[in-house]
Amino acid sequence: MRSLRILMFTTFYPPYSFGGDAVGVQRMARALQARGHDVTVVHDEDAYLSLGGKEPAPAPDDGIRAVGLRSRHGVLSNLLTQQTGRNIVHRRRIGEIMDDGNYDIIWYNNVSLVGGPGILSAGQGLKLYEAHEHWLVCPTHVLWRHHRELCDERQCLRCVLAHKRPPQLWRYTGYLDRQLDHMDLIVAKSEFSRAKHREFGLRHEMQVLPYFLPDMDPSALPEPAMHDRPYFLFVGRLEKIKGLQDVFPAFERYPDADLLILGDGDYAGPLKKLAAGNERVKFLGRKTLDELNAYYRGALGLIVPSVCYETFGIILIESFRLGTPVIARRLGPFPEIVERAEAGTLFETEDELITAMRDLQHNPDRRETQGRAARRAFEDIWSENRVLAAYGAALARAARAKGDSELARALEAGAFETGA
Repeated sequence: MRSLRILMFTTFYPPYSFGGDAVGVQRMARALQARGHDVTVVHDEDAYLSLGGKEPAPAPDDGIRAVGLRSRHGVLSNLLTQQTGRNIVHRRRIGEIMDDGNYDIIWYNNVSLVGGPGILSAGQGLKLYEAHEHWLVCPTHVLWRHHRELCDERQCLRCVLAHKRPPQLWRYTGYLDRQLDHMDLIVAKSEFSRAKHREFGLRHEMQVLPYFLPDMDPSALPEPAMHDRPYFLFVGRLEKIKGLQDVFPAFERYPDADLLILGDGDYAGPLKKLAAGNERVKFLGRKTLDELNAYYRGALGLIVPSVCYETFGIILIESFRLGTPVIARRLGPFPEIVERAEAGTLFETEDELITAMRDLQHNPDRRETQGRAARRAFEDIWSENRVLAAYGAALARAARAKGDSELARALEAGAFETGA
């Protein structure tokens, strides 16, 4: 099997990262490395530090070459990239990395501060852009207009000012569209996200390829977390757009279970004030992966109340992998994920949320059926081998279309399909 040389670009990469998107990039890099490929990841340390991140402990060596860009200019370097759409400070370093590698595939993730659209035309090789956010059509990345509502039409200038960000004039020039012409494959994470990109003006075709998680050895599953009462679970960054504040009133009315909250973030303080006085709502902070999996296993169900347009929702398949049903807001990509799995319930109102919780807790047969469906759907749709095989097939077609028959043959021979 031919070993491929793969170069990835991403603004955030662990340990210089805040959340799920960067972990998803790392998970893909490790999956590719496990299949025998040589992976280099270029990320921007200044972006993480200038946005409030603390200097992290060094990451253990996992065989992936991670190149963290940092300059004495700090936040100014990021501001120049944000405003010009080009990485001015690190242009020479990025050029050296590209010239040095003779890469088969250049894999772009969130490039907003690691190079902006300018980086998309640099280097040789098959080029893939993976849209973890809605940055291609939204300067705030999240289609959350004026910091208070879902976006259904462009009001970008007023919106970025509400988000306290400087406007990006290059977005009005067609520059991003022209740079995307260099891509051989553009990936959306859900059908919903692909439709939103199209609705907001992206003229390029996108292919839907979802997130994945490595499978777990059934004999190595953690024991369910111990808690003195039945509980529902919330997992994620504590931000207003995650919608947790809408769940608290339901737990004022629903005394039969607790709500355990795993995570932290900028909105933690206001959320704790909103929940003050309700002993059934418990903030447990961040947990290790093993601890997190134990809480998933012990939960009646995972509650996903986001009020913004997610591109996917990785926590849903984290829950499915461990056989835990989901109660998710009927918004964004959640309906397609929950309905495809037949492993959860969708809600719009507080009453519907309470009904869904009561049904899971007091109808054990229903919960058991949904739990089995969750695990089965994970194995069939979102497991590592399934998703990596789909990526290999999509990249093989792109290589054929580009005229790179040697790379296409390598991919068609299963370069992405066999784990270590």
